[in-house]
Amino acid sequence: MSVIRIRGLHCLEGEIRIQGSKNAVLPLMAASLLHRGTVVLKNVPGIQDVNCMKGILEYLGCVCEWNAHTLRISTEGLNTAVIPEAEAGRMRSSVMLLGPLLGRLGEAVSHHPGGCSIGRRPIDLHLSALRKLGAEIRVEGDRITASAEGLRGSEILFPFPSVGATENAVMAAVAARGITVLRGASVEPEIEVLCRFLKKMGARIDGIGSSTLMIEGGQPLHDVTFAVPGDRIVAGTYAGAVLAAGGDVLLREAPADHMGAVLHAMNRMGGRTELLPEGIRVRMDGRPGAVCLATEAYPGFPTDLQSVIVAVAALADGESRIRETVFEARFASAKELQKLGAHIIIEDRTVRVDGTYPLTGGSVRAADLRGGAALVVAGLAARGTTVLTGCEHIRRGYEDICRDLCSVGADMEYGTVAT
Repeated sequence: MSVIRIRGLHCLEGEIRIQGSKNAVLPLMAASLLHRGTVVLKNVPGIQDVNCMKGILEYLGCVCEWNAHTLRISTEGLNTAVIPEAEAGRMRSSVMLLGPLLGRLGEAVSHHPGGCSIGRRPIDLHLSALRKLGAEIRVEGDRITASAEGLRGSEILFPFPSVGATENAVMAAVAARGITVLRGASVEPEIEVLCRFLKKMGARIDGIGSSTLMIEGGQPLHDVTFAVPGDRIVAGTYAGAVLAAGGDVLLREAPADHMGAVLHAMNRMGGRTELLPEGIRVRMDGRPGAVCLATEAYPGFPTDLQSVIVAVAALADGESRIRETVFEARFASAKELQKLGAHIIIEDRTVRVDGTYPLTGGSVRAADLRGGAALVVAGLAARGTTVLTGCEHIRRGYEDICRDLCSVGADMEYGTVAT
């Protein structure tokens, strides 16, 4: 069984280059299906979710060439609209293929998507948006079958700013005849990236960056080369690592423009962040302070960094209160932090954290991607050795968390233990 071993209490100094964004690149890969031609994506992160999506595209008939951090996708050979059940079950992002497959082939067959176990994540808003654009959808058990003789522009009002549903609706609308207006759309940075990518490919989209998007569908698309921006969640994770371990680290190519709420929270906890042309410099002397915050849709504090901020709060001076408003089951890592000596009380969707320093090394298990990264952060501030199992979750979103943190002075490595 694969594990990560962390020997804590080492100060971090140096710089880490932030990888390309997981949450941006996956919808770009899906959107490539809208065009019969070639898409070249640069700064693609070498993570398991990208490899899984690549496998799905190849199953559908695409040719993918991945060299270093450049991914070339040729979609001319797309020949099936059936997403394999096993692959759909491995990652939630498989659901975003419904829109582009409907737009390109007029049909799509998939299954309810997999991913991390962090709470209910229904896809009703995805299906409702596609129905508004003219798709007929049948759900039989876990199987989803969608068809459309021709998608048609429509007005869609989202009751909740779902990131995935907005992405699916945008991609389908690009292929639909006529004008589509999306109201109450998500304004997460990854939506902006997707829209800029599609515009560069030839789509007509107005209102980018706002909650109202107007898309003139049916435009001819063409080959495109596009660079994936840095991953704001990875950058936030490594900023949290600096607060936990102390030190001075440059996060090269971190997307500061999309990290305002994160940097504000970390500054409140005593960190010092400096925006530089090359990235974000994060410094921490001594022990972090307590914080009170709630996760929110962008531009609020991201739910994907809630586990990390709880880990930092576990060693802070004072009592922190952190409320989760997006996913109800995202406190699995908080229970694991207790095994390292953290004083945490879970009350419905709020955790109260009475910080203690240092934590104590022990054996913990990652139950999801971001929770696993948070346990790594905690291990950096623990006396002795922390052994983390379930680290395969972390590889879904981080190229090599051990490589990155060791490059700035952490003492950790991958290993194995007998099962």
